[in-house]
Amino acid sequence: MIHHAGLIPWLDPHTIIDSAGPWALLVVCGIVFAETGLLIGFLFPGDTLLIISGLLTHTSHVFGLDIWWVALAIAFAAFIGGEVGYLIGHKAGPRIFERKESGLFSMENVRRTNAFFERFGALAIIVARFVPIVRTFAPVAAGVGHMSYRKYSLYNALGALLWGAGVTYFGYLIGYIPPVANFVSSYIDIILIGAVLITLVPTLFHYFQSSRKAKRKAAVEGTAGDAAAPPTIEPEPSRPEPSRPEA
Repeated sequence: MIHHAGLIPWLDPHTIIDSAGPWALLVVCGIVFAETGLLIGFLFPGDTLLIISGLLTHTSHVFGLDIWWVALAIAFAAFIGGEVGYLIGHKAGPRIFERKESGLFSMENVRRTNAFFERFGALAIIVARFVPIVRTFAPVAAGVGHMSYRKYSLYNALGALLWGAGVTYFGYLIGYIPPVANFVSSYIDIILIGAVLITLVPTLFHYFQSSRKAKRKAAVEGTAGDAAAPPTIEPEPSRPEPSRPEA
């Protein structure tokens, strides 16, 4: 019998799947949808949940379905989540980000993400699926930046298939190697924390870096504005005209 760490019970994939009972697959798909479609989704355990879902499909048939149906269902949930995230960014993005120049919900982060999209194209959308936190904000940023919807949807589908179905099936294949399967099941929480920290550290670094740059930019612009303003010239007081002598 496998005993896993359970350091974060409400994020532990085993706890989530076991607690859902016959609705386990639906709950997993709902979490995947939220992680890729809602701005609060970065709190959920995406990668580890997919791996454990595939692993449990192999070892205990917890969903009662073949691995292909499980993988495709998760991939479909990821695709729909990406579409909803794009629509949120496209329709409500300016109000959400409020034209801020610093912080997590800022137009600067949107511009940075769109520059990444422009540089790497389709690869950026697909790779973003495999990076925690980034896969939550990338669809919204694409919507705010008004990326071509057809182009986005195509690569969103490819990314959802590669990540949703691919990672789930990878977990299924781990079941064929018992030592690896036991290690993953026993230390999934530690793996989760490590994955979050690996992503969170550079995210926080960029957050504070962008905040400092925004403050310096505002200070420089304020100083330049003061220097460019013309000096105020006080009008000279009017002097009374000298009185003329009467003729």
